[in-house]
Amino acid sequence: MVLVAIVVCEVAFWVALLGGLAVRYLAGRPRLGMALVFLAPVIDLLLLGFVAIDLLGGGTASWHHGLAALYIGISVAYGHRMIAWADAKFATRFRGAQPRPKPVGAAYTIACWKDAARTLLAVAIAGAIVGGLVLIVGAPERTEELLGLFPLLGIVLGIDVLWAVSYTLWPKKPAPGQAVG
Repeated sequence: MVLVAIVVCEVAFWVALLGGLAVRYLAGRPRLGMALVFLAPVIDLLLLGFVAIDLLGGGTASWHHGLAALYIGISVAYGHRMIAWADAKFATRFRGAQPRPKPVGAAYTIACWKDAARTLLAVAIAGAIVGGLVLIVGAPERTEELLGLFPLLGIVLGIDVLWAVSYTLWPKKPAPGQAVG
C-alpha cells in the first residue's frame, strides 16, 4: 500500500508541477500557476503522514517505507531545482526565453559539488525520517527493516561525492566554440 502511495505522490508531484506551469505560461495566470506548483510540499507531507499512520496503526515496516523517506528527502533537497529546471524549459518553449547555458569547466565542477551538498541534505532528511519513525513507533521488531536504509543512504551519498571528485580532478572541457560558464 505504501508503494502505491509513493507512486501516487510522484505522479501528483509532476501533475502539480506541469499543471502549474501550464496554467502559468499557457493560460497566462502566473499566480494560480505558482499556487499549483507549491502543492508539491503538501504532497510530501501527505506521504509522510500516510507512512506514519501505516506504522503507528500496527503496520510492519518494509523497504517501501524506507523508499518513501528517501523520496521525501530527495523531493525536499532537489525539489526547488527540479521546479526551476521545468520553469526554465517552459519559459524557453512558450515565452521565447534564452535556454540556460550548460555548465562546463569549473562551473560544471561547482554544480557537481552543489549536487553533492543537495544529496547530503536528502540523505540527512531521509535518515531523520527513518530515525523518527523508529523512535515514534517504538517497536523494533516492526521497524527493523528501516535500519537497512542507512547503508544505502551512505552509498548514494558516496557515489555523488565520487562524481564531484572525478570532475574536480578531470573537469569537463567545453566543446569547441562553446562559452565557458
